[in-house]
This record gives sequence, structure tokens and C-alpha cells, in this order.
Amino acid sequence: MQKNIFVRSLAALSGIAMLATVAACGDNTASTTDSSNESTSKSTPISGDFQGAGATSQQAAVEAWIAGFQGTNPNAKIAYNPTGSGAGVTTFLTGATAWAGSDKALSDDDIAKSKAVCASGQAFDVPVYISPIAIVFNLKGVSDAGKHINLDATTAAKIFDGKITTWNDPAIQDQNKDLKLPSTPITVVHRSDKSGTTQNFVSYFKDQAPDAWTYDLSENWPNEVGQGAKGTSGVISTVKQADGTIGYADFSQVGDLGTAAIKVGDSYNEISAEAGSKVIEDSKLDDTAKGENRVVVKINHATEAKGAYPIVLVSYDIVCPAYKDTKQAEFAKAWLTYVTSDEGQKAAQDAAGSAPLPSSLTSQISKSIEAIKTK
Repeated sequence: MQKNIFVRSLAALSGIAMLATVAACGDNTASTTDSSNESTSKSTPISGDFQGAGATSQQAAVEAWIAGFQGTNPNAKIAYNPTGSGAGVTTFLTGATAWAGSDKALSDDDIAKSKAVCASGQAFDVPVYISPIAIVFNLKGVSDAGKHINLDATTAAKIFDGKITTWNDPAIQDQNKDLKLPSTPITVVHRSDKSGTTQNFVSYFKDQAPDAWTYDLSENWPNEVGQGAKGTSGVISTVKQADGTIGYADFSQVGDLGTAAIKVGDSYNEISAEAGSKVIEDSKLDDTAKGENRVVVKINHATEAKGAYPIVLVSYDIVCPAYKDTKQAEFAKAWLTYVTSDEGQKAAQDAAGSAPLPSSLTSQISKSIEAIKTK
């Protein structure tokens, strides 16, 4: 956690001079990406003030990216407001930010609205951050002893729908015969705000336990079970406060809470960045995503890949192919070039424990970045 504090301190310093709305940008031109999507020291540095907003899951990674980007662009002042995916996209669609971070791909309605914001064309989304979503819990005698619990999709869905209410319920105990589980009541903690993490999380239930989870997909929590908390940090904080709690959060913010190993085939697989990456490698692009330059992943929750952890989010950065202020276009192109490069992905991995973008995606992402017009 010390390294996160370090990059957050750098990020905080970079945002002191930030204006409340997008400020005028500097006069320098942006770098362009080469065929391997690597940043280059020969590029003209970016300068000016730039803002983004959106997914809380990306926060630790974005802070590391800001620090790394400013290493070669010291006059670029960048701030990221982790308001949640839904709020971030809404803000971007008003033209108030240079980019949005979102754990949910753009909707058809978002695409249509973006035409009024972009100088030409429509906004597009590319993956920048891949991370498993942890089922976190706080249970005396188990999580504080450093132990995991095993859960299959149906049992987890019933817990989060309030159909399983105690920790020693036979459905849980039968999958954890080596643990003596107490009769402690289960308290579900979920996001209270509009969240792409929520949609990614429940989409696993929708795909793998449709009889137990009958709700429509949404960024909003669909039932009245348990209690809500704002943002990933809010969920983690609330789970830590009481015995018997369970929630969901980006893996980067789990800390010392207990986590669930999820059943894949005949095995229970523990959460890790590598395990999450295996699912993405076993997934395909979503061919229903309409619009040019979009790179949207259809997560294969039914994967049986060895060691794969199937509850994972792909978080996107959302930009325009052309901006009314070309200086923002220059920044957006340079920013995406850096964060999706090997250097940027390593920075995110070190800061947040995320999985690097697989090579199957990077060439397509590079083509989308190249489509951003800077003149």
C-alpha cells in the first residue's frame, strides 16, 4: 500500500492548480504511437490542464499513470475524479472532461449523445485496465485467519439476493468442509452509486446462475438487500466495520479482507491478476458494439481455462476521435498511447495489481488511438 500512497501523493500535487471545468490547454503537440504502441522520448511534451472522471476501480492505476505521464510531460497538469463509471460518462458527455473512465462499455444512447460533444464522429471506448472483481468478506475466525471461502455461482448469487442469510447455511458449508462456519448473519454491502463494477459483477450471476439471479443488467444495484456504500472505497470501508459482512470490489483495494475462491469446472480458483487475465485471453470481442474504433470485450464467464478466475472487469477509457479543442485531442492521444503501452500497463500492475492487456487486444487498441485527429 505504500507505493499507492506515493503515487497518490504525486497525483494530488499535480491537481492543485486544476480548474473546476476543463481549462485551456497548452500549445505543444502530442506524441503519436508507433506500431508497438510504445511511448517515445522523442515526442514533443504535452502541457496544459486536463481532467478526467469516472470509474473508482481505475483510481490507483490512474494515479500511477499520472505520475508516469508527467515524468516525460512535466508541464501537464492532470486530475482524475473517481465519481463512478456512470457519473464519469455523464460528465464527459457534457464536454467538461477530456476523457472518462468506465467499467461499462458505451451504450447506444451514450454513442448518440457523444456526437454533440465530439468535433466529428462519435466517442469510442478502448480497454485500459483489466482486474478481477473480488467477493470480499469479514468473518471472525475465517477472514482474520487469512482463510478463503469457496463459492459457486448459484450460492454467491443467492447470498447477494438475500436468499442465503447465515454463514453456516448448508449451501456454503458443503463447499467449505475444512472450515467451521459460524451462524453469524450475513450482511450484504453493495454499491449505492451507479457503477460499472456493479454491472460487471452481476453479469457473472446473470450468465452463470440465471435461475438464482433474475434481474436485468444495470449499473444500479437491483434489490433492497443489505446496505449501500458509495464507491469502491466505501464498500471496502463498510465491509471492514462489522463481522459477517460481504461485498464486492476491485481486486486492487481488497487489502487484508477475506476473498472467495470461485468454482470453475471442478475447481475453486482463487483471485489473482493472472487468473483474471486468463479469462480475457479466453474471451472474444463483442461484435454487437456499434460504432467505429470501439474495442469492447465480451467476457467469457463460462470459461473453463485452468486457473481462471471468472469475475473480472474490463475498464475502458472513453475519448473522441476529434475534439473541438485540438489541444485536448493531442492530450487524449498521448495519454492513451502511454497508458496502453508496456510501460503504462506495468505502472498499473505495480500500483493496483491489475493484469496487463493481452497481445490479442493491443494491436486493435493502437489502431483506434491512431484514429484520434490532432490537426
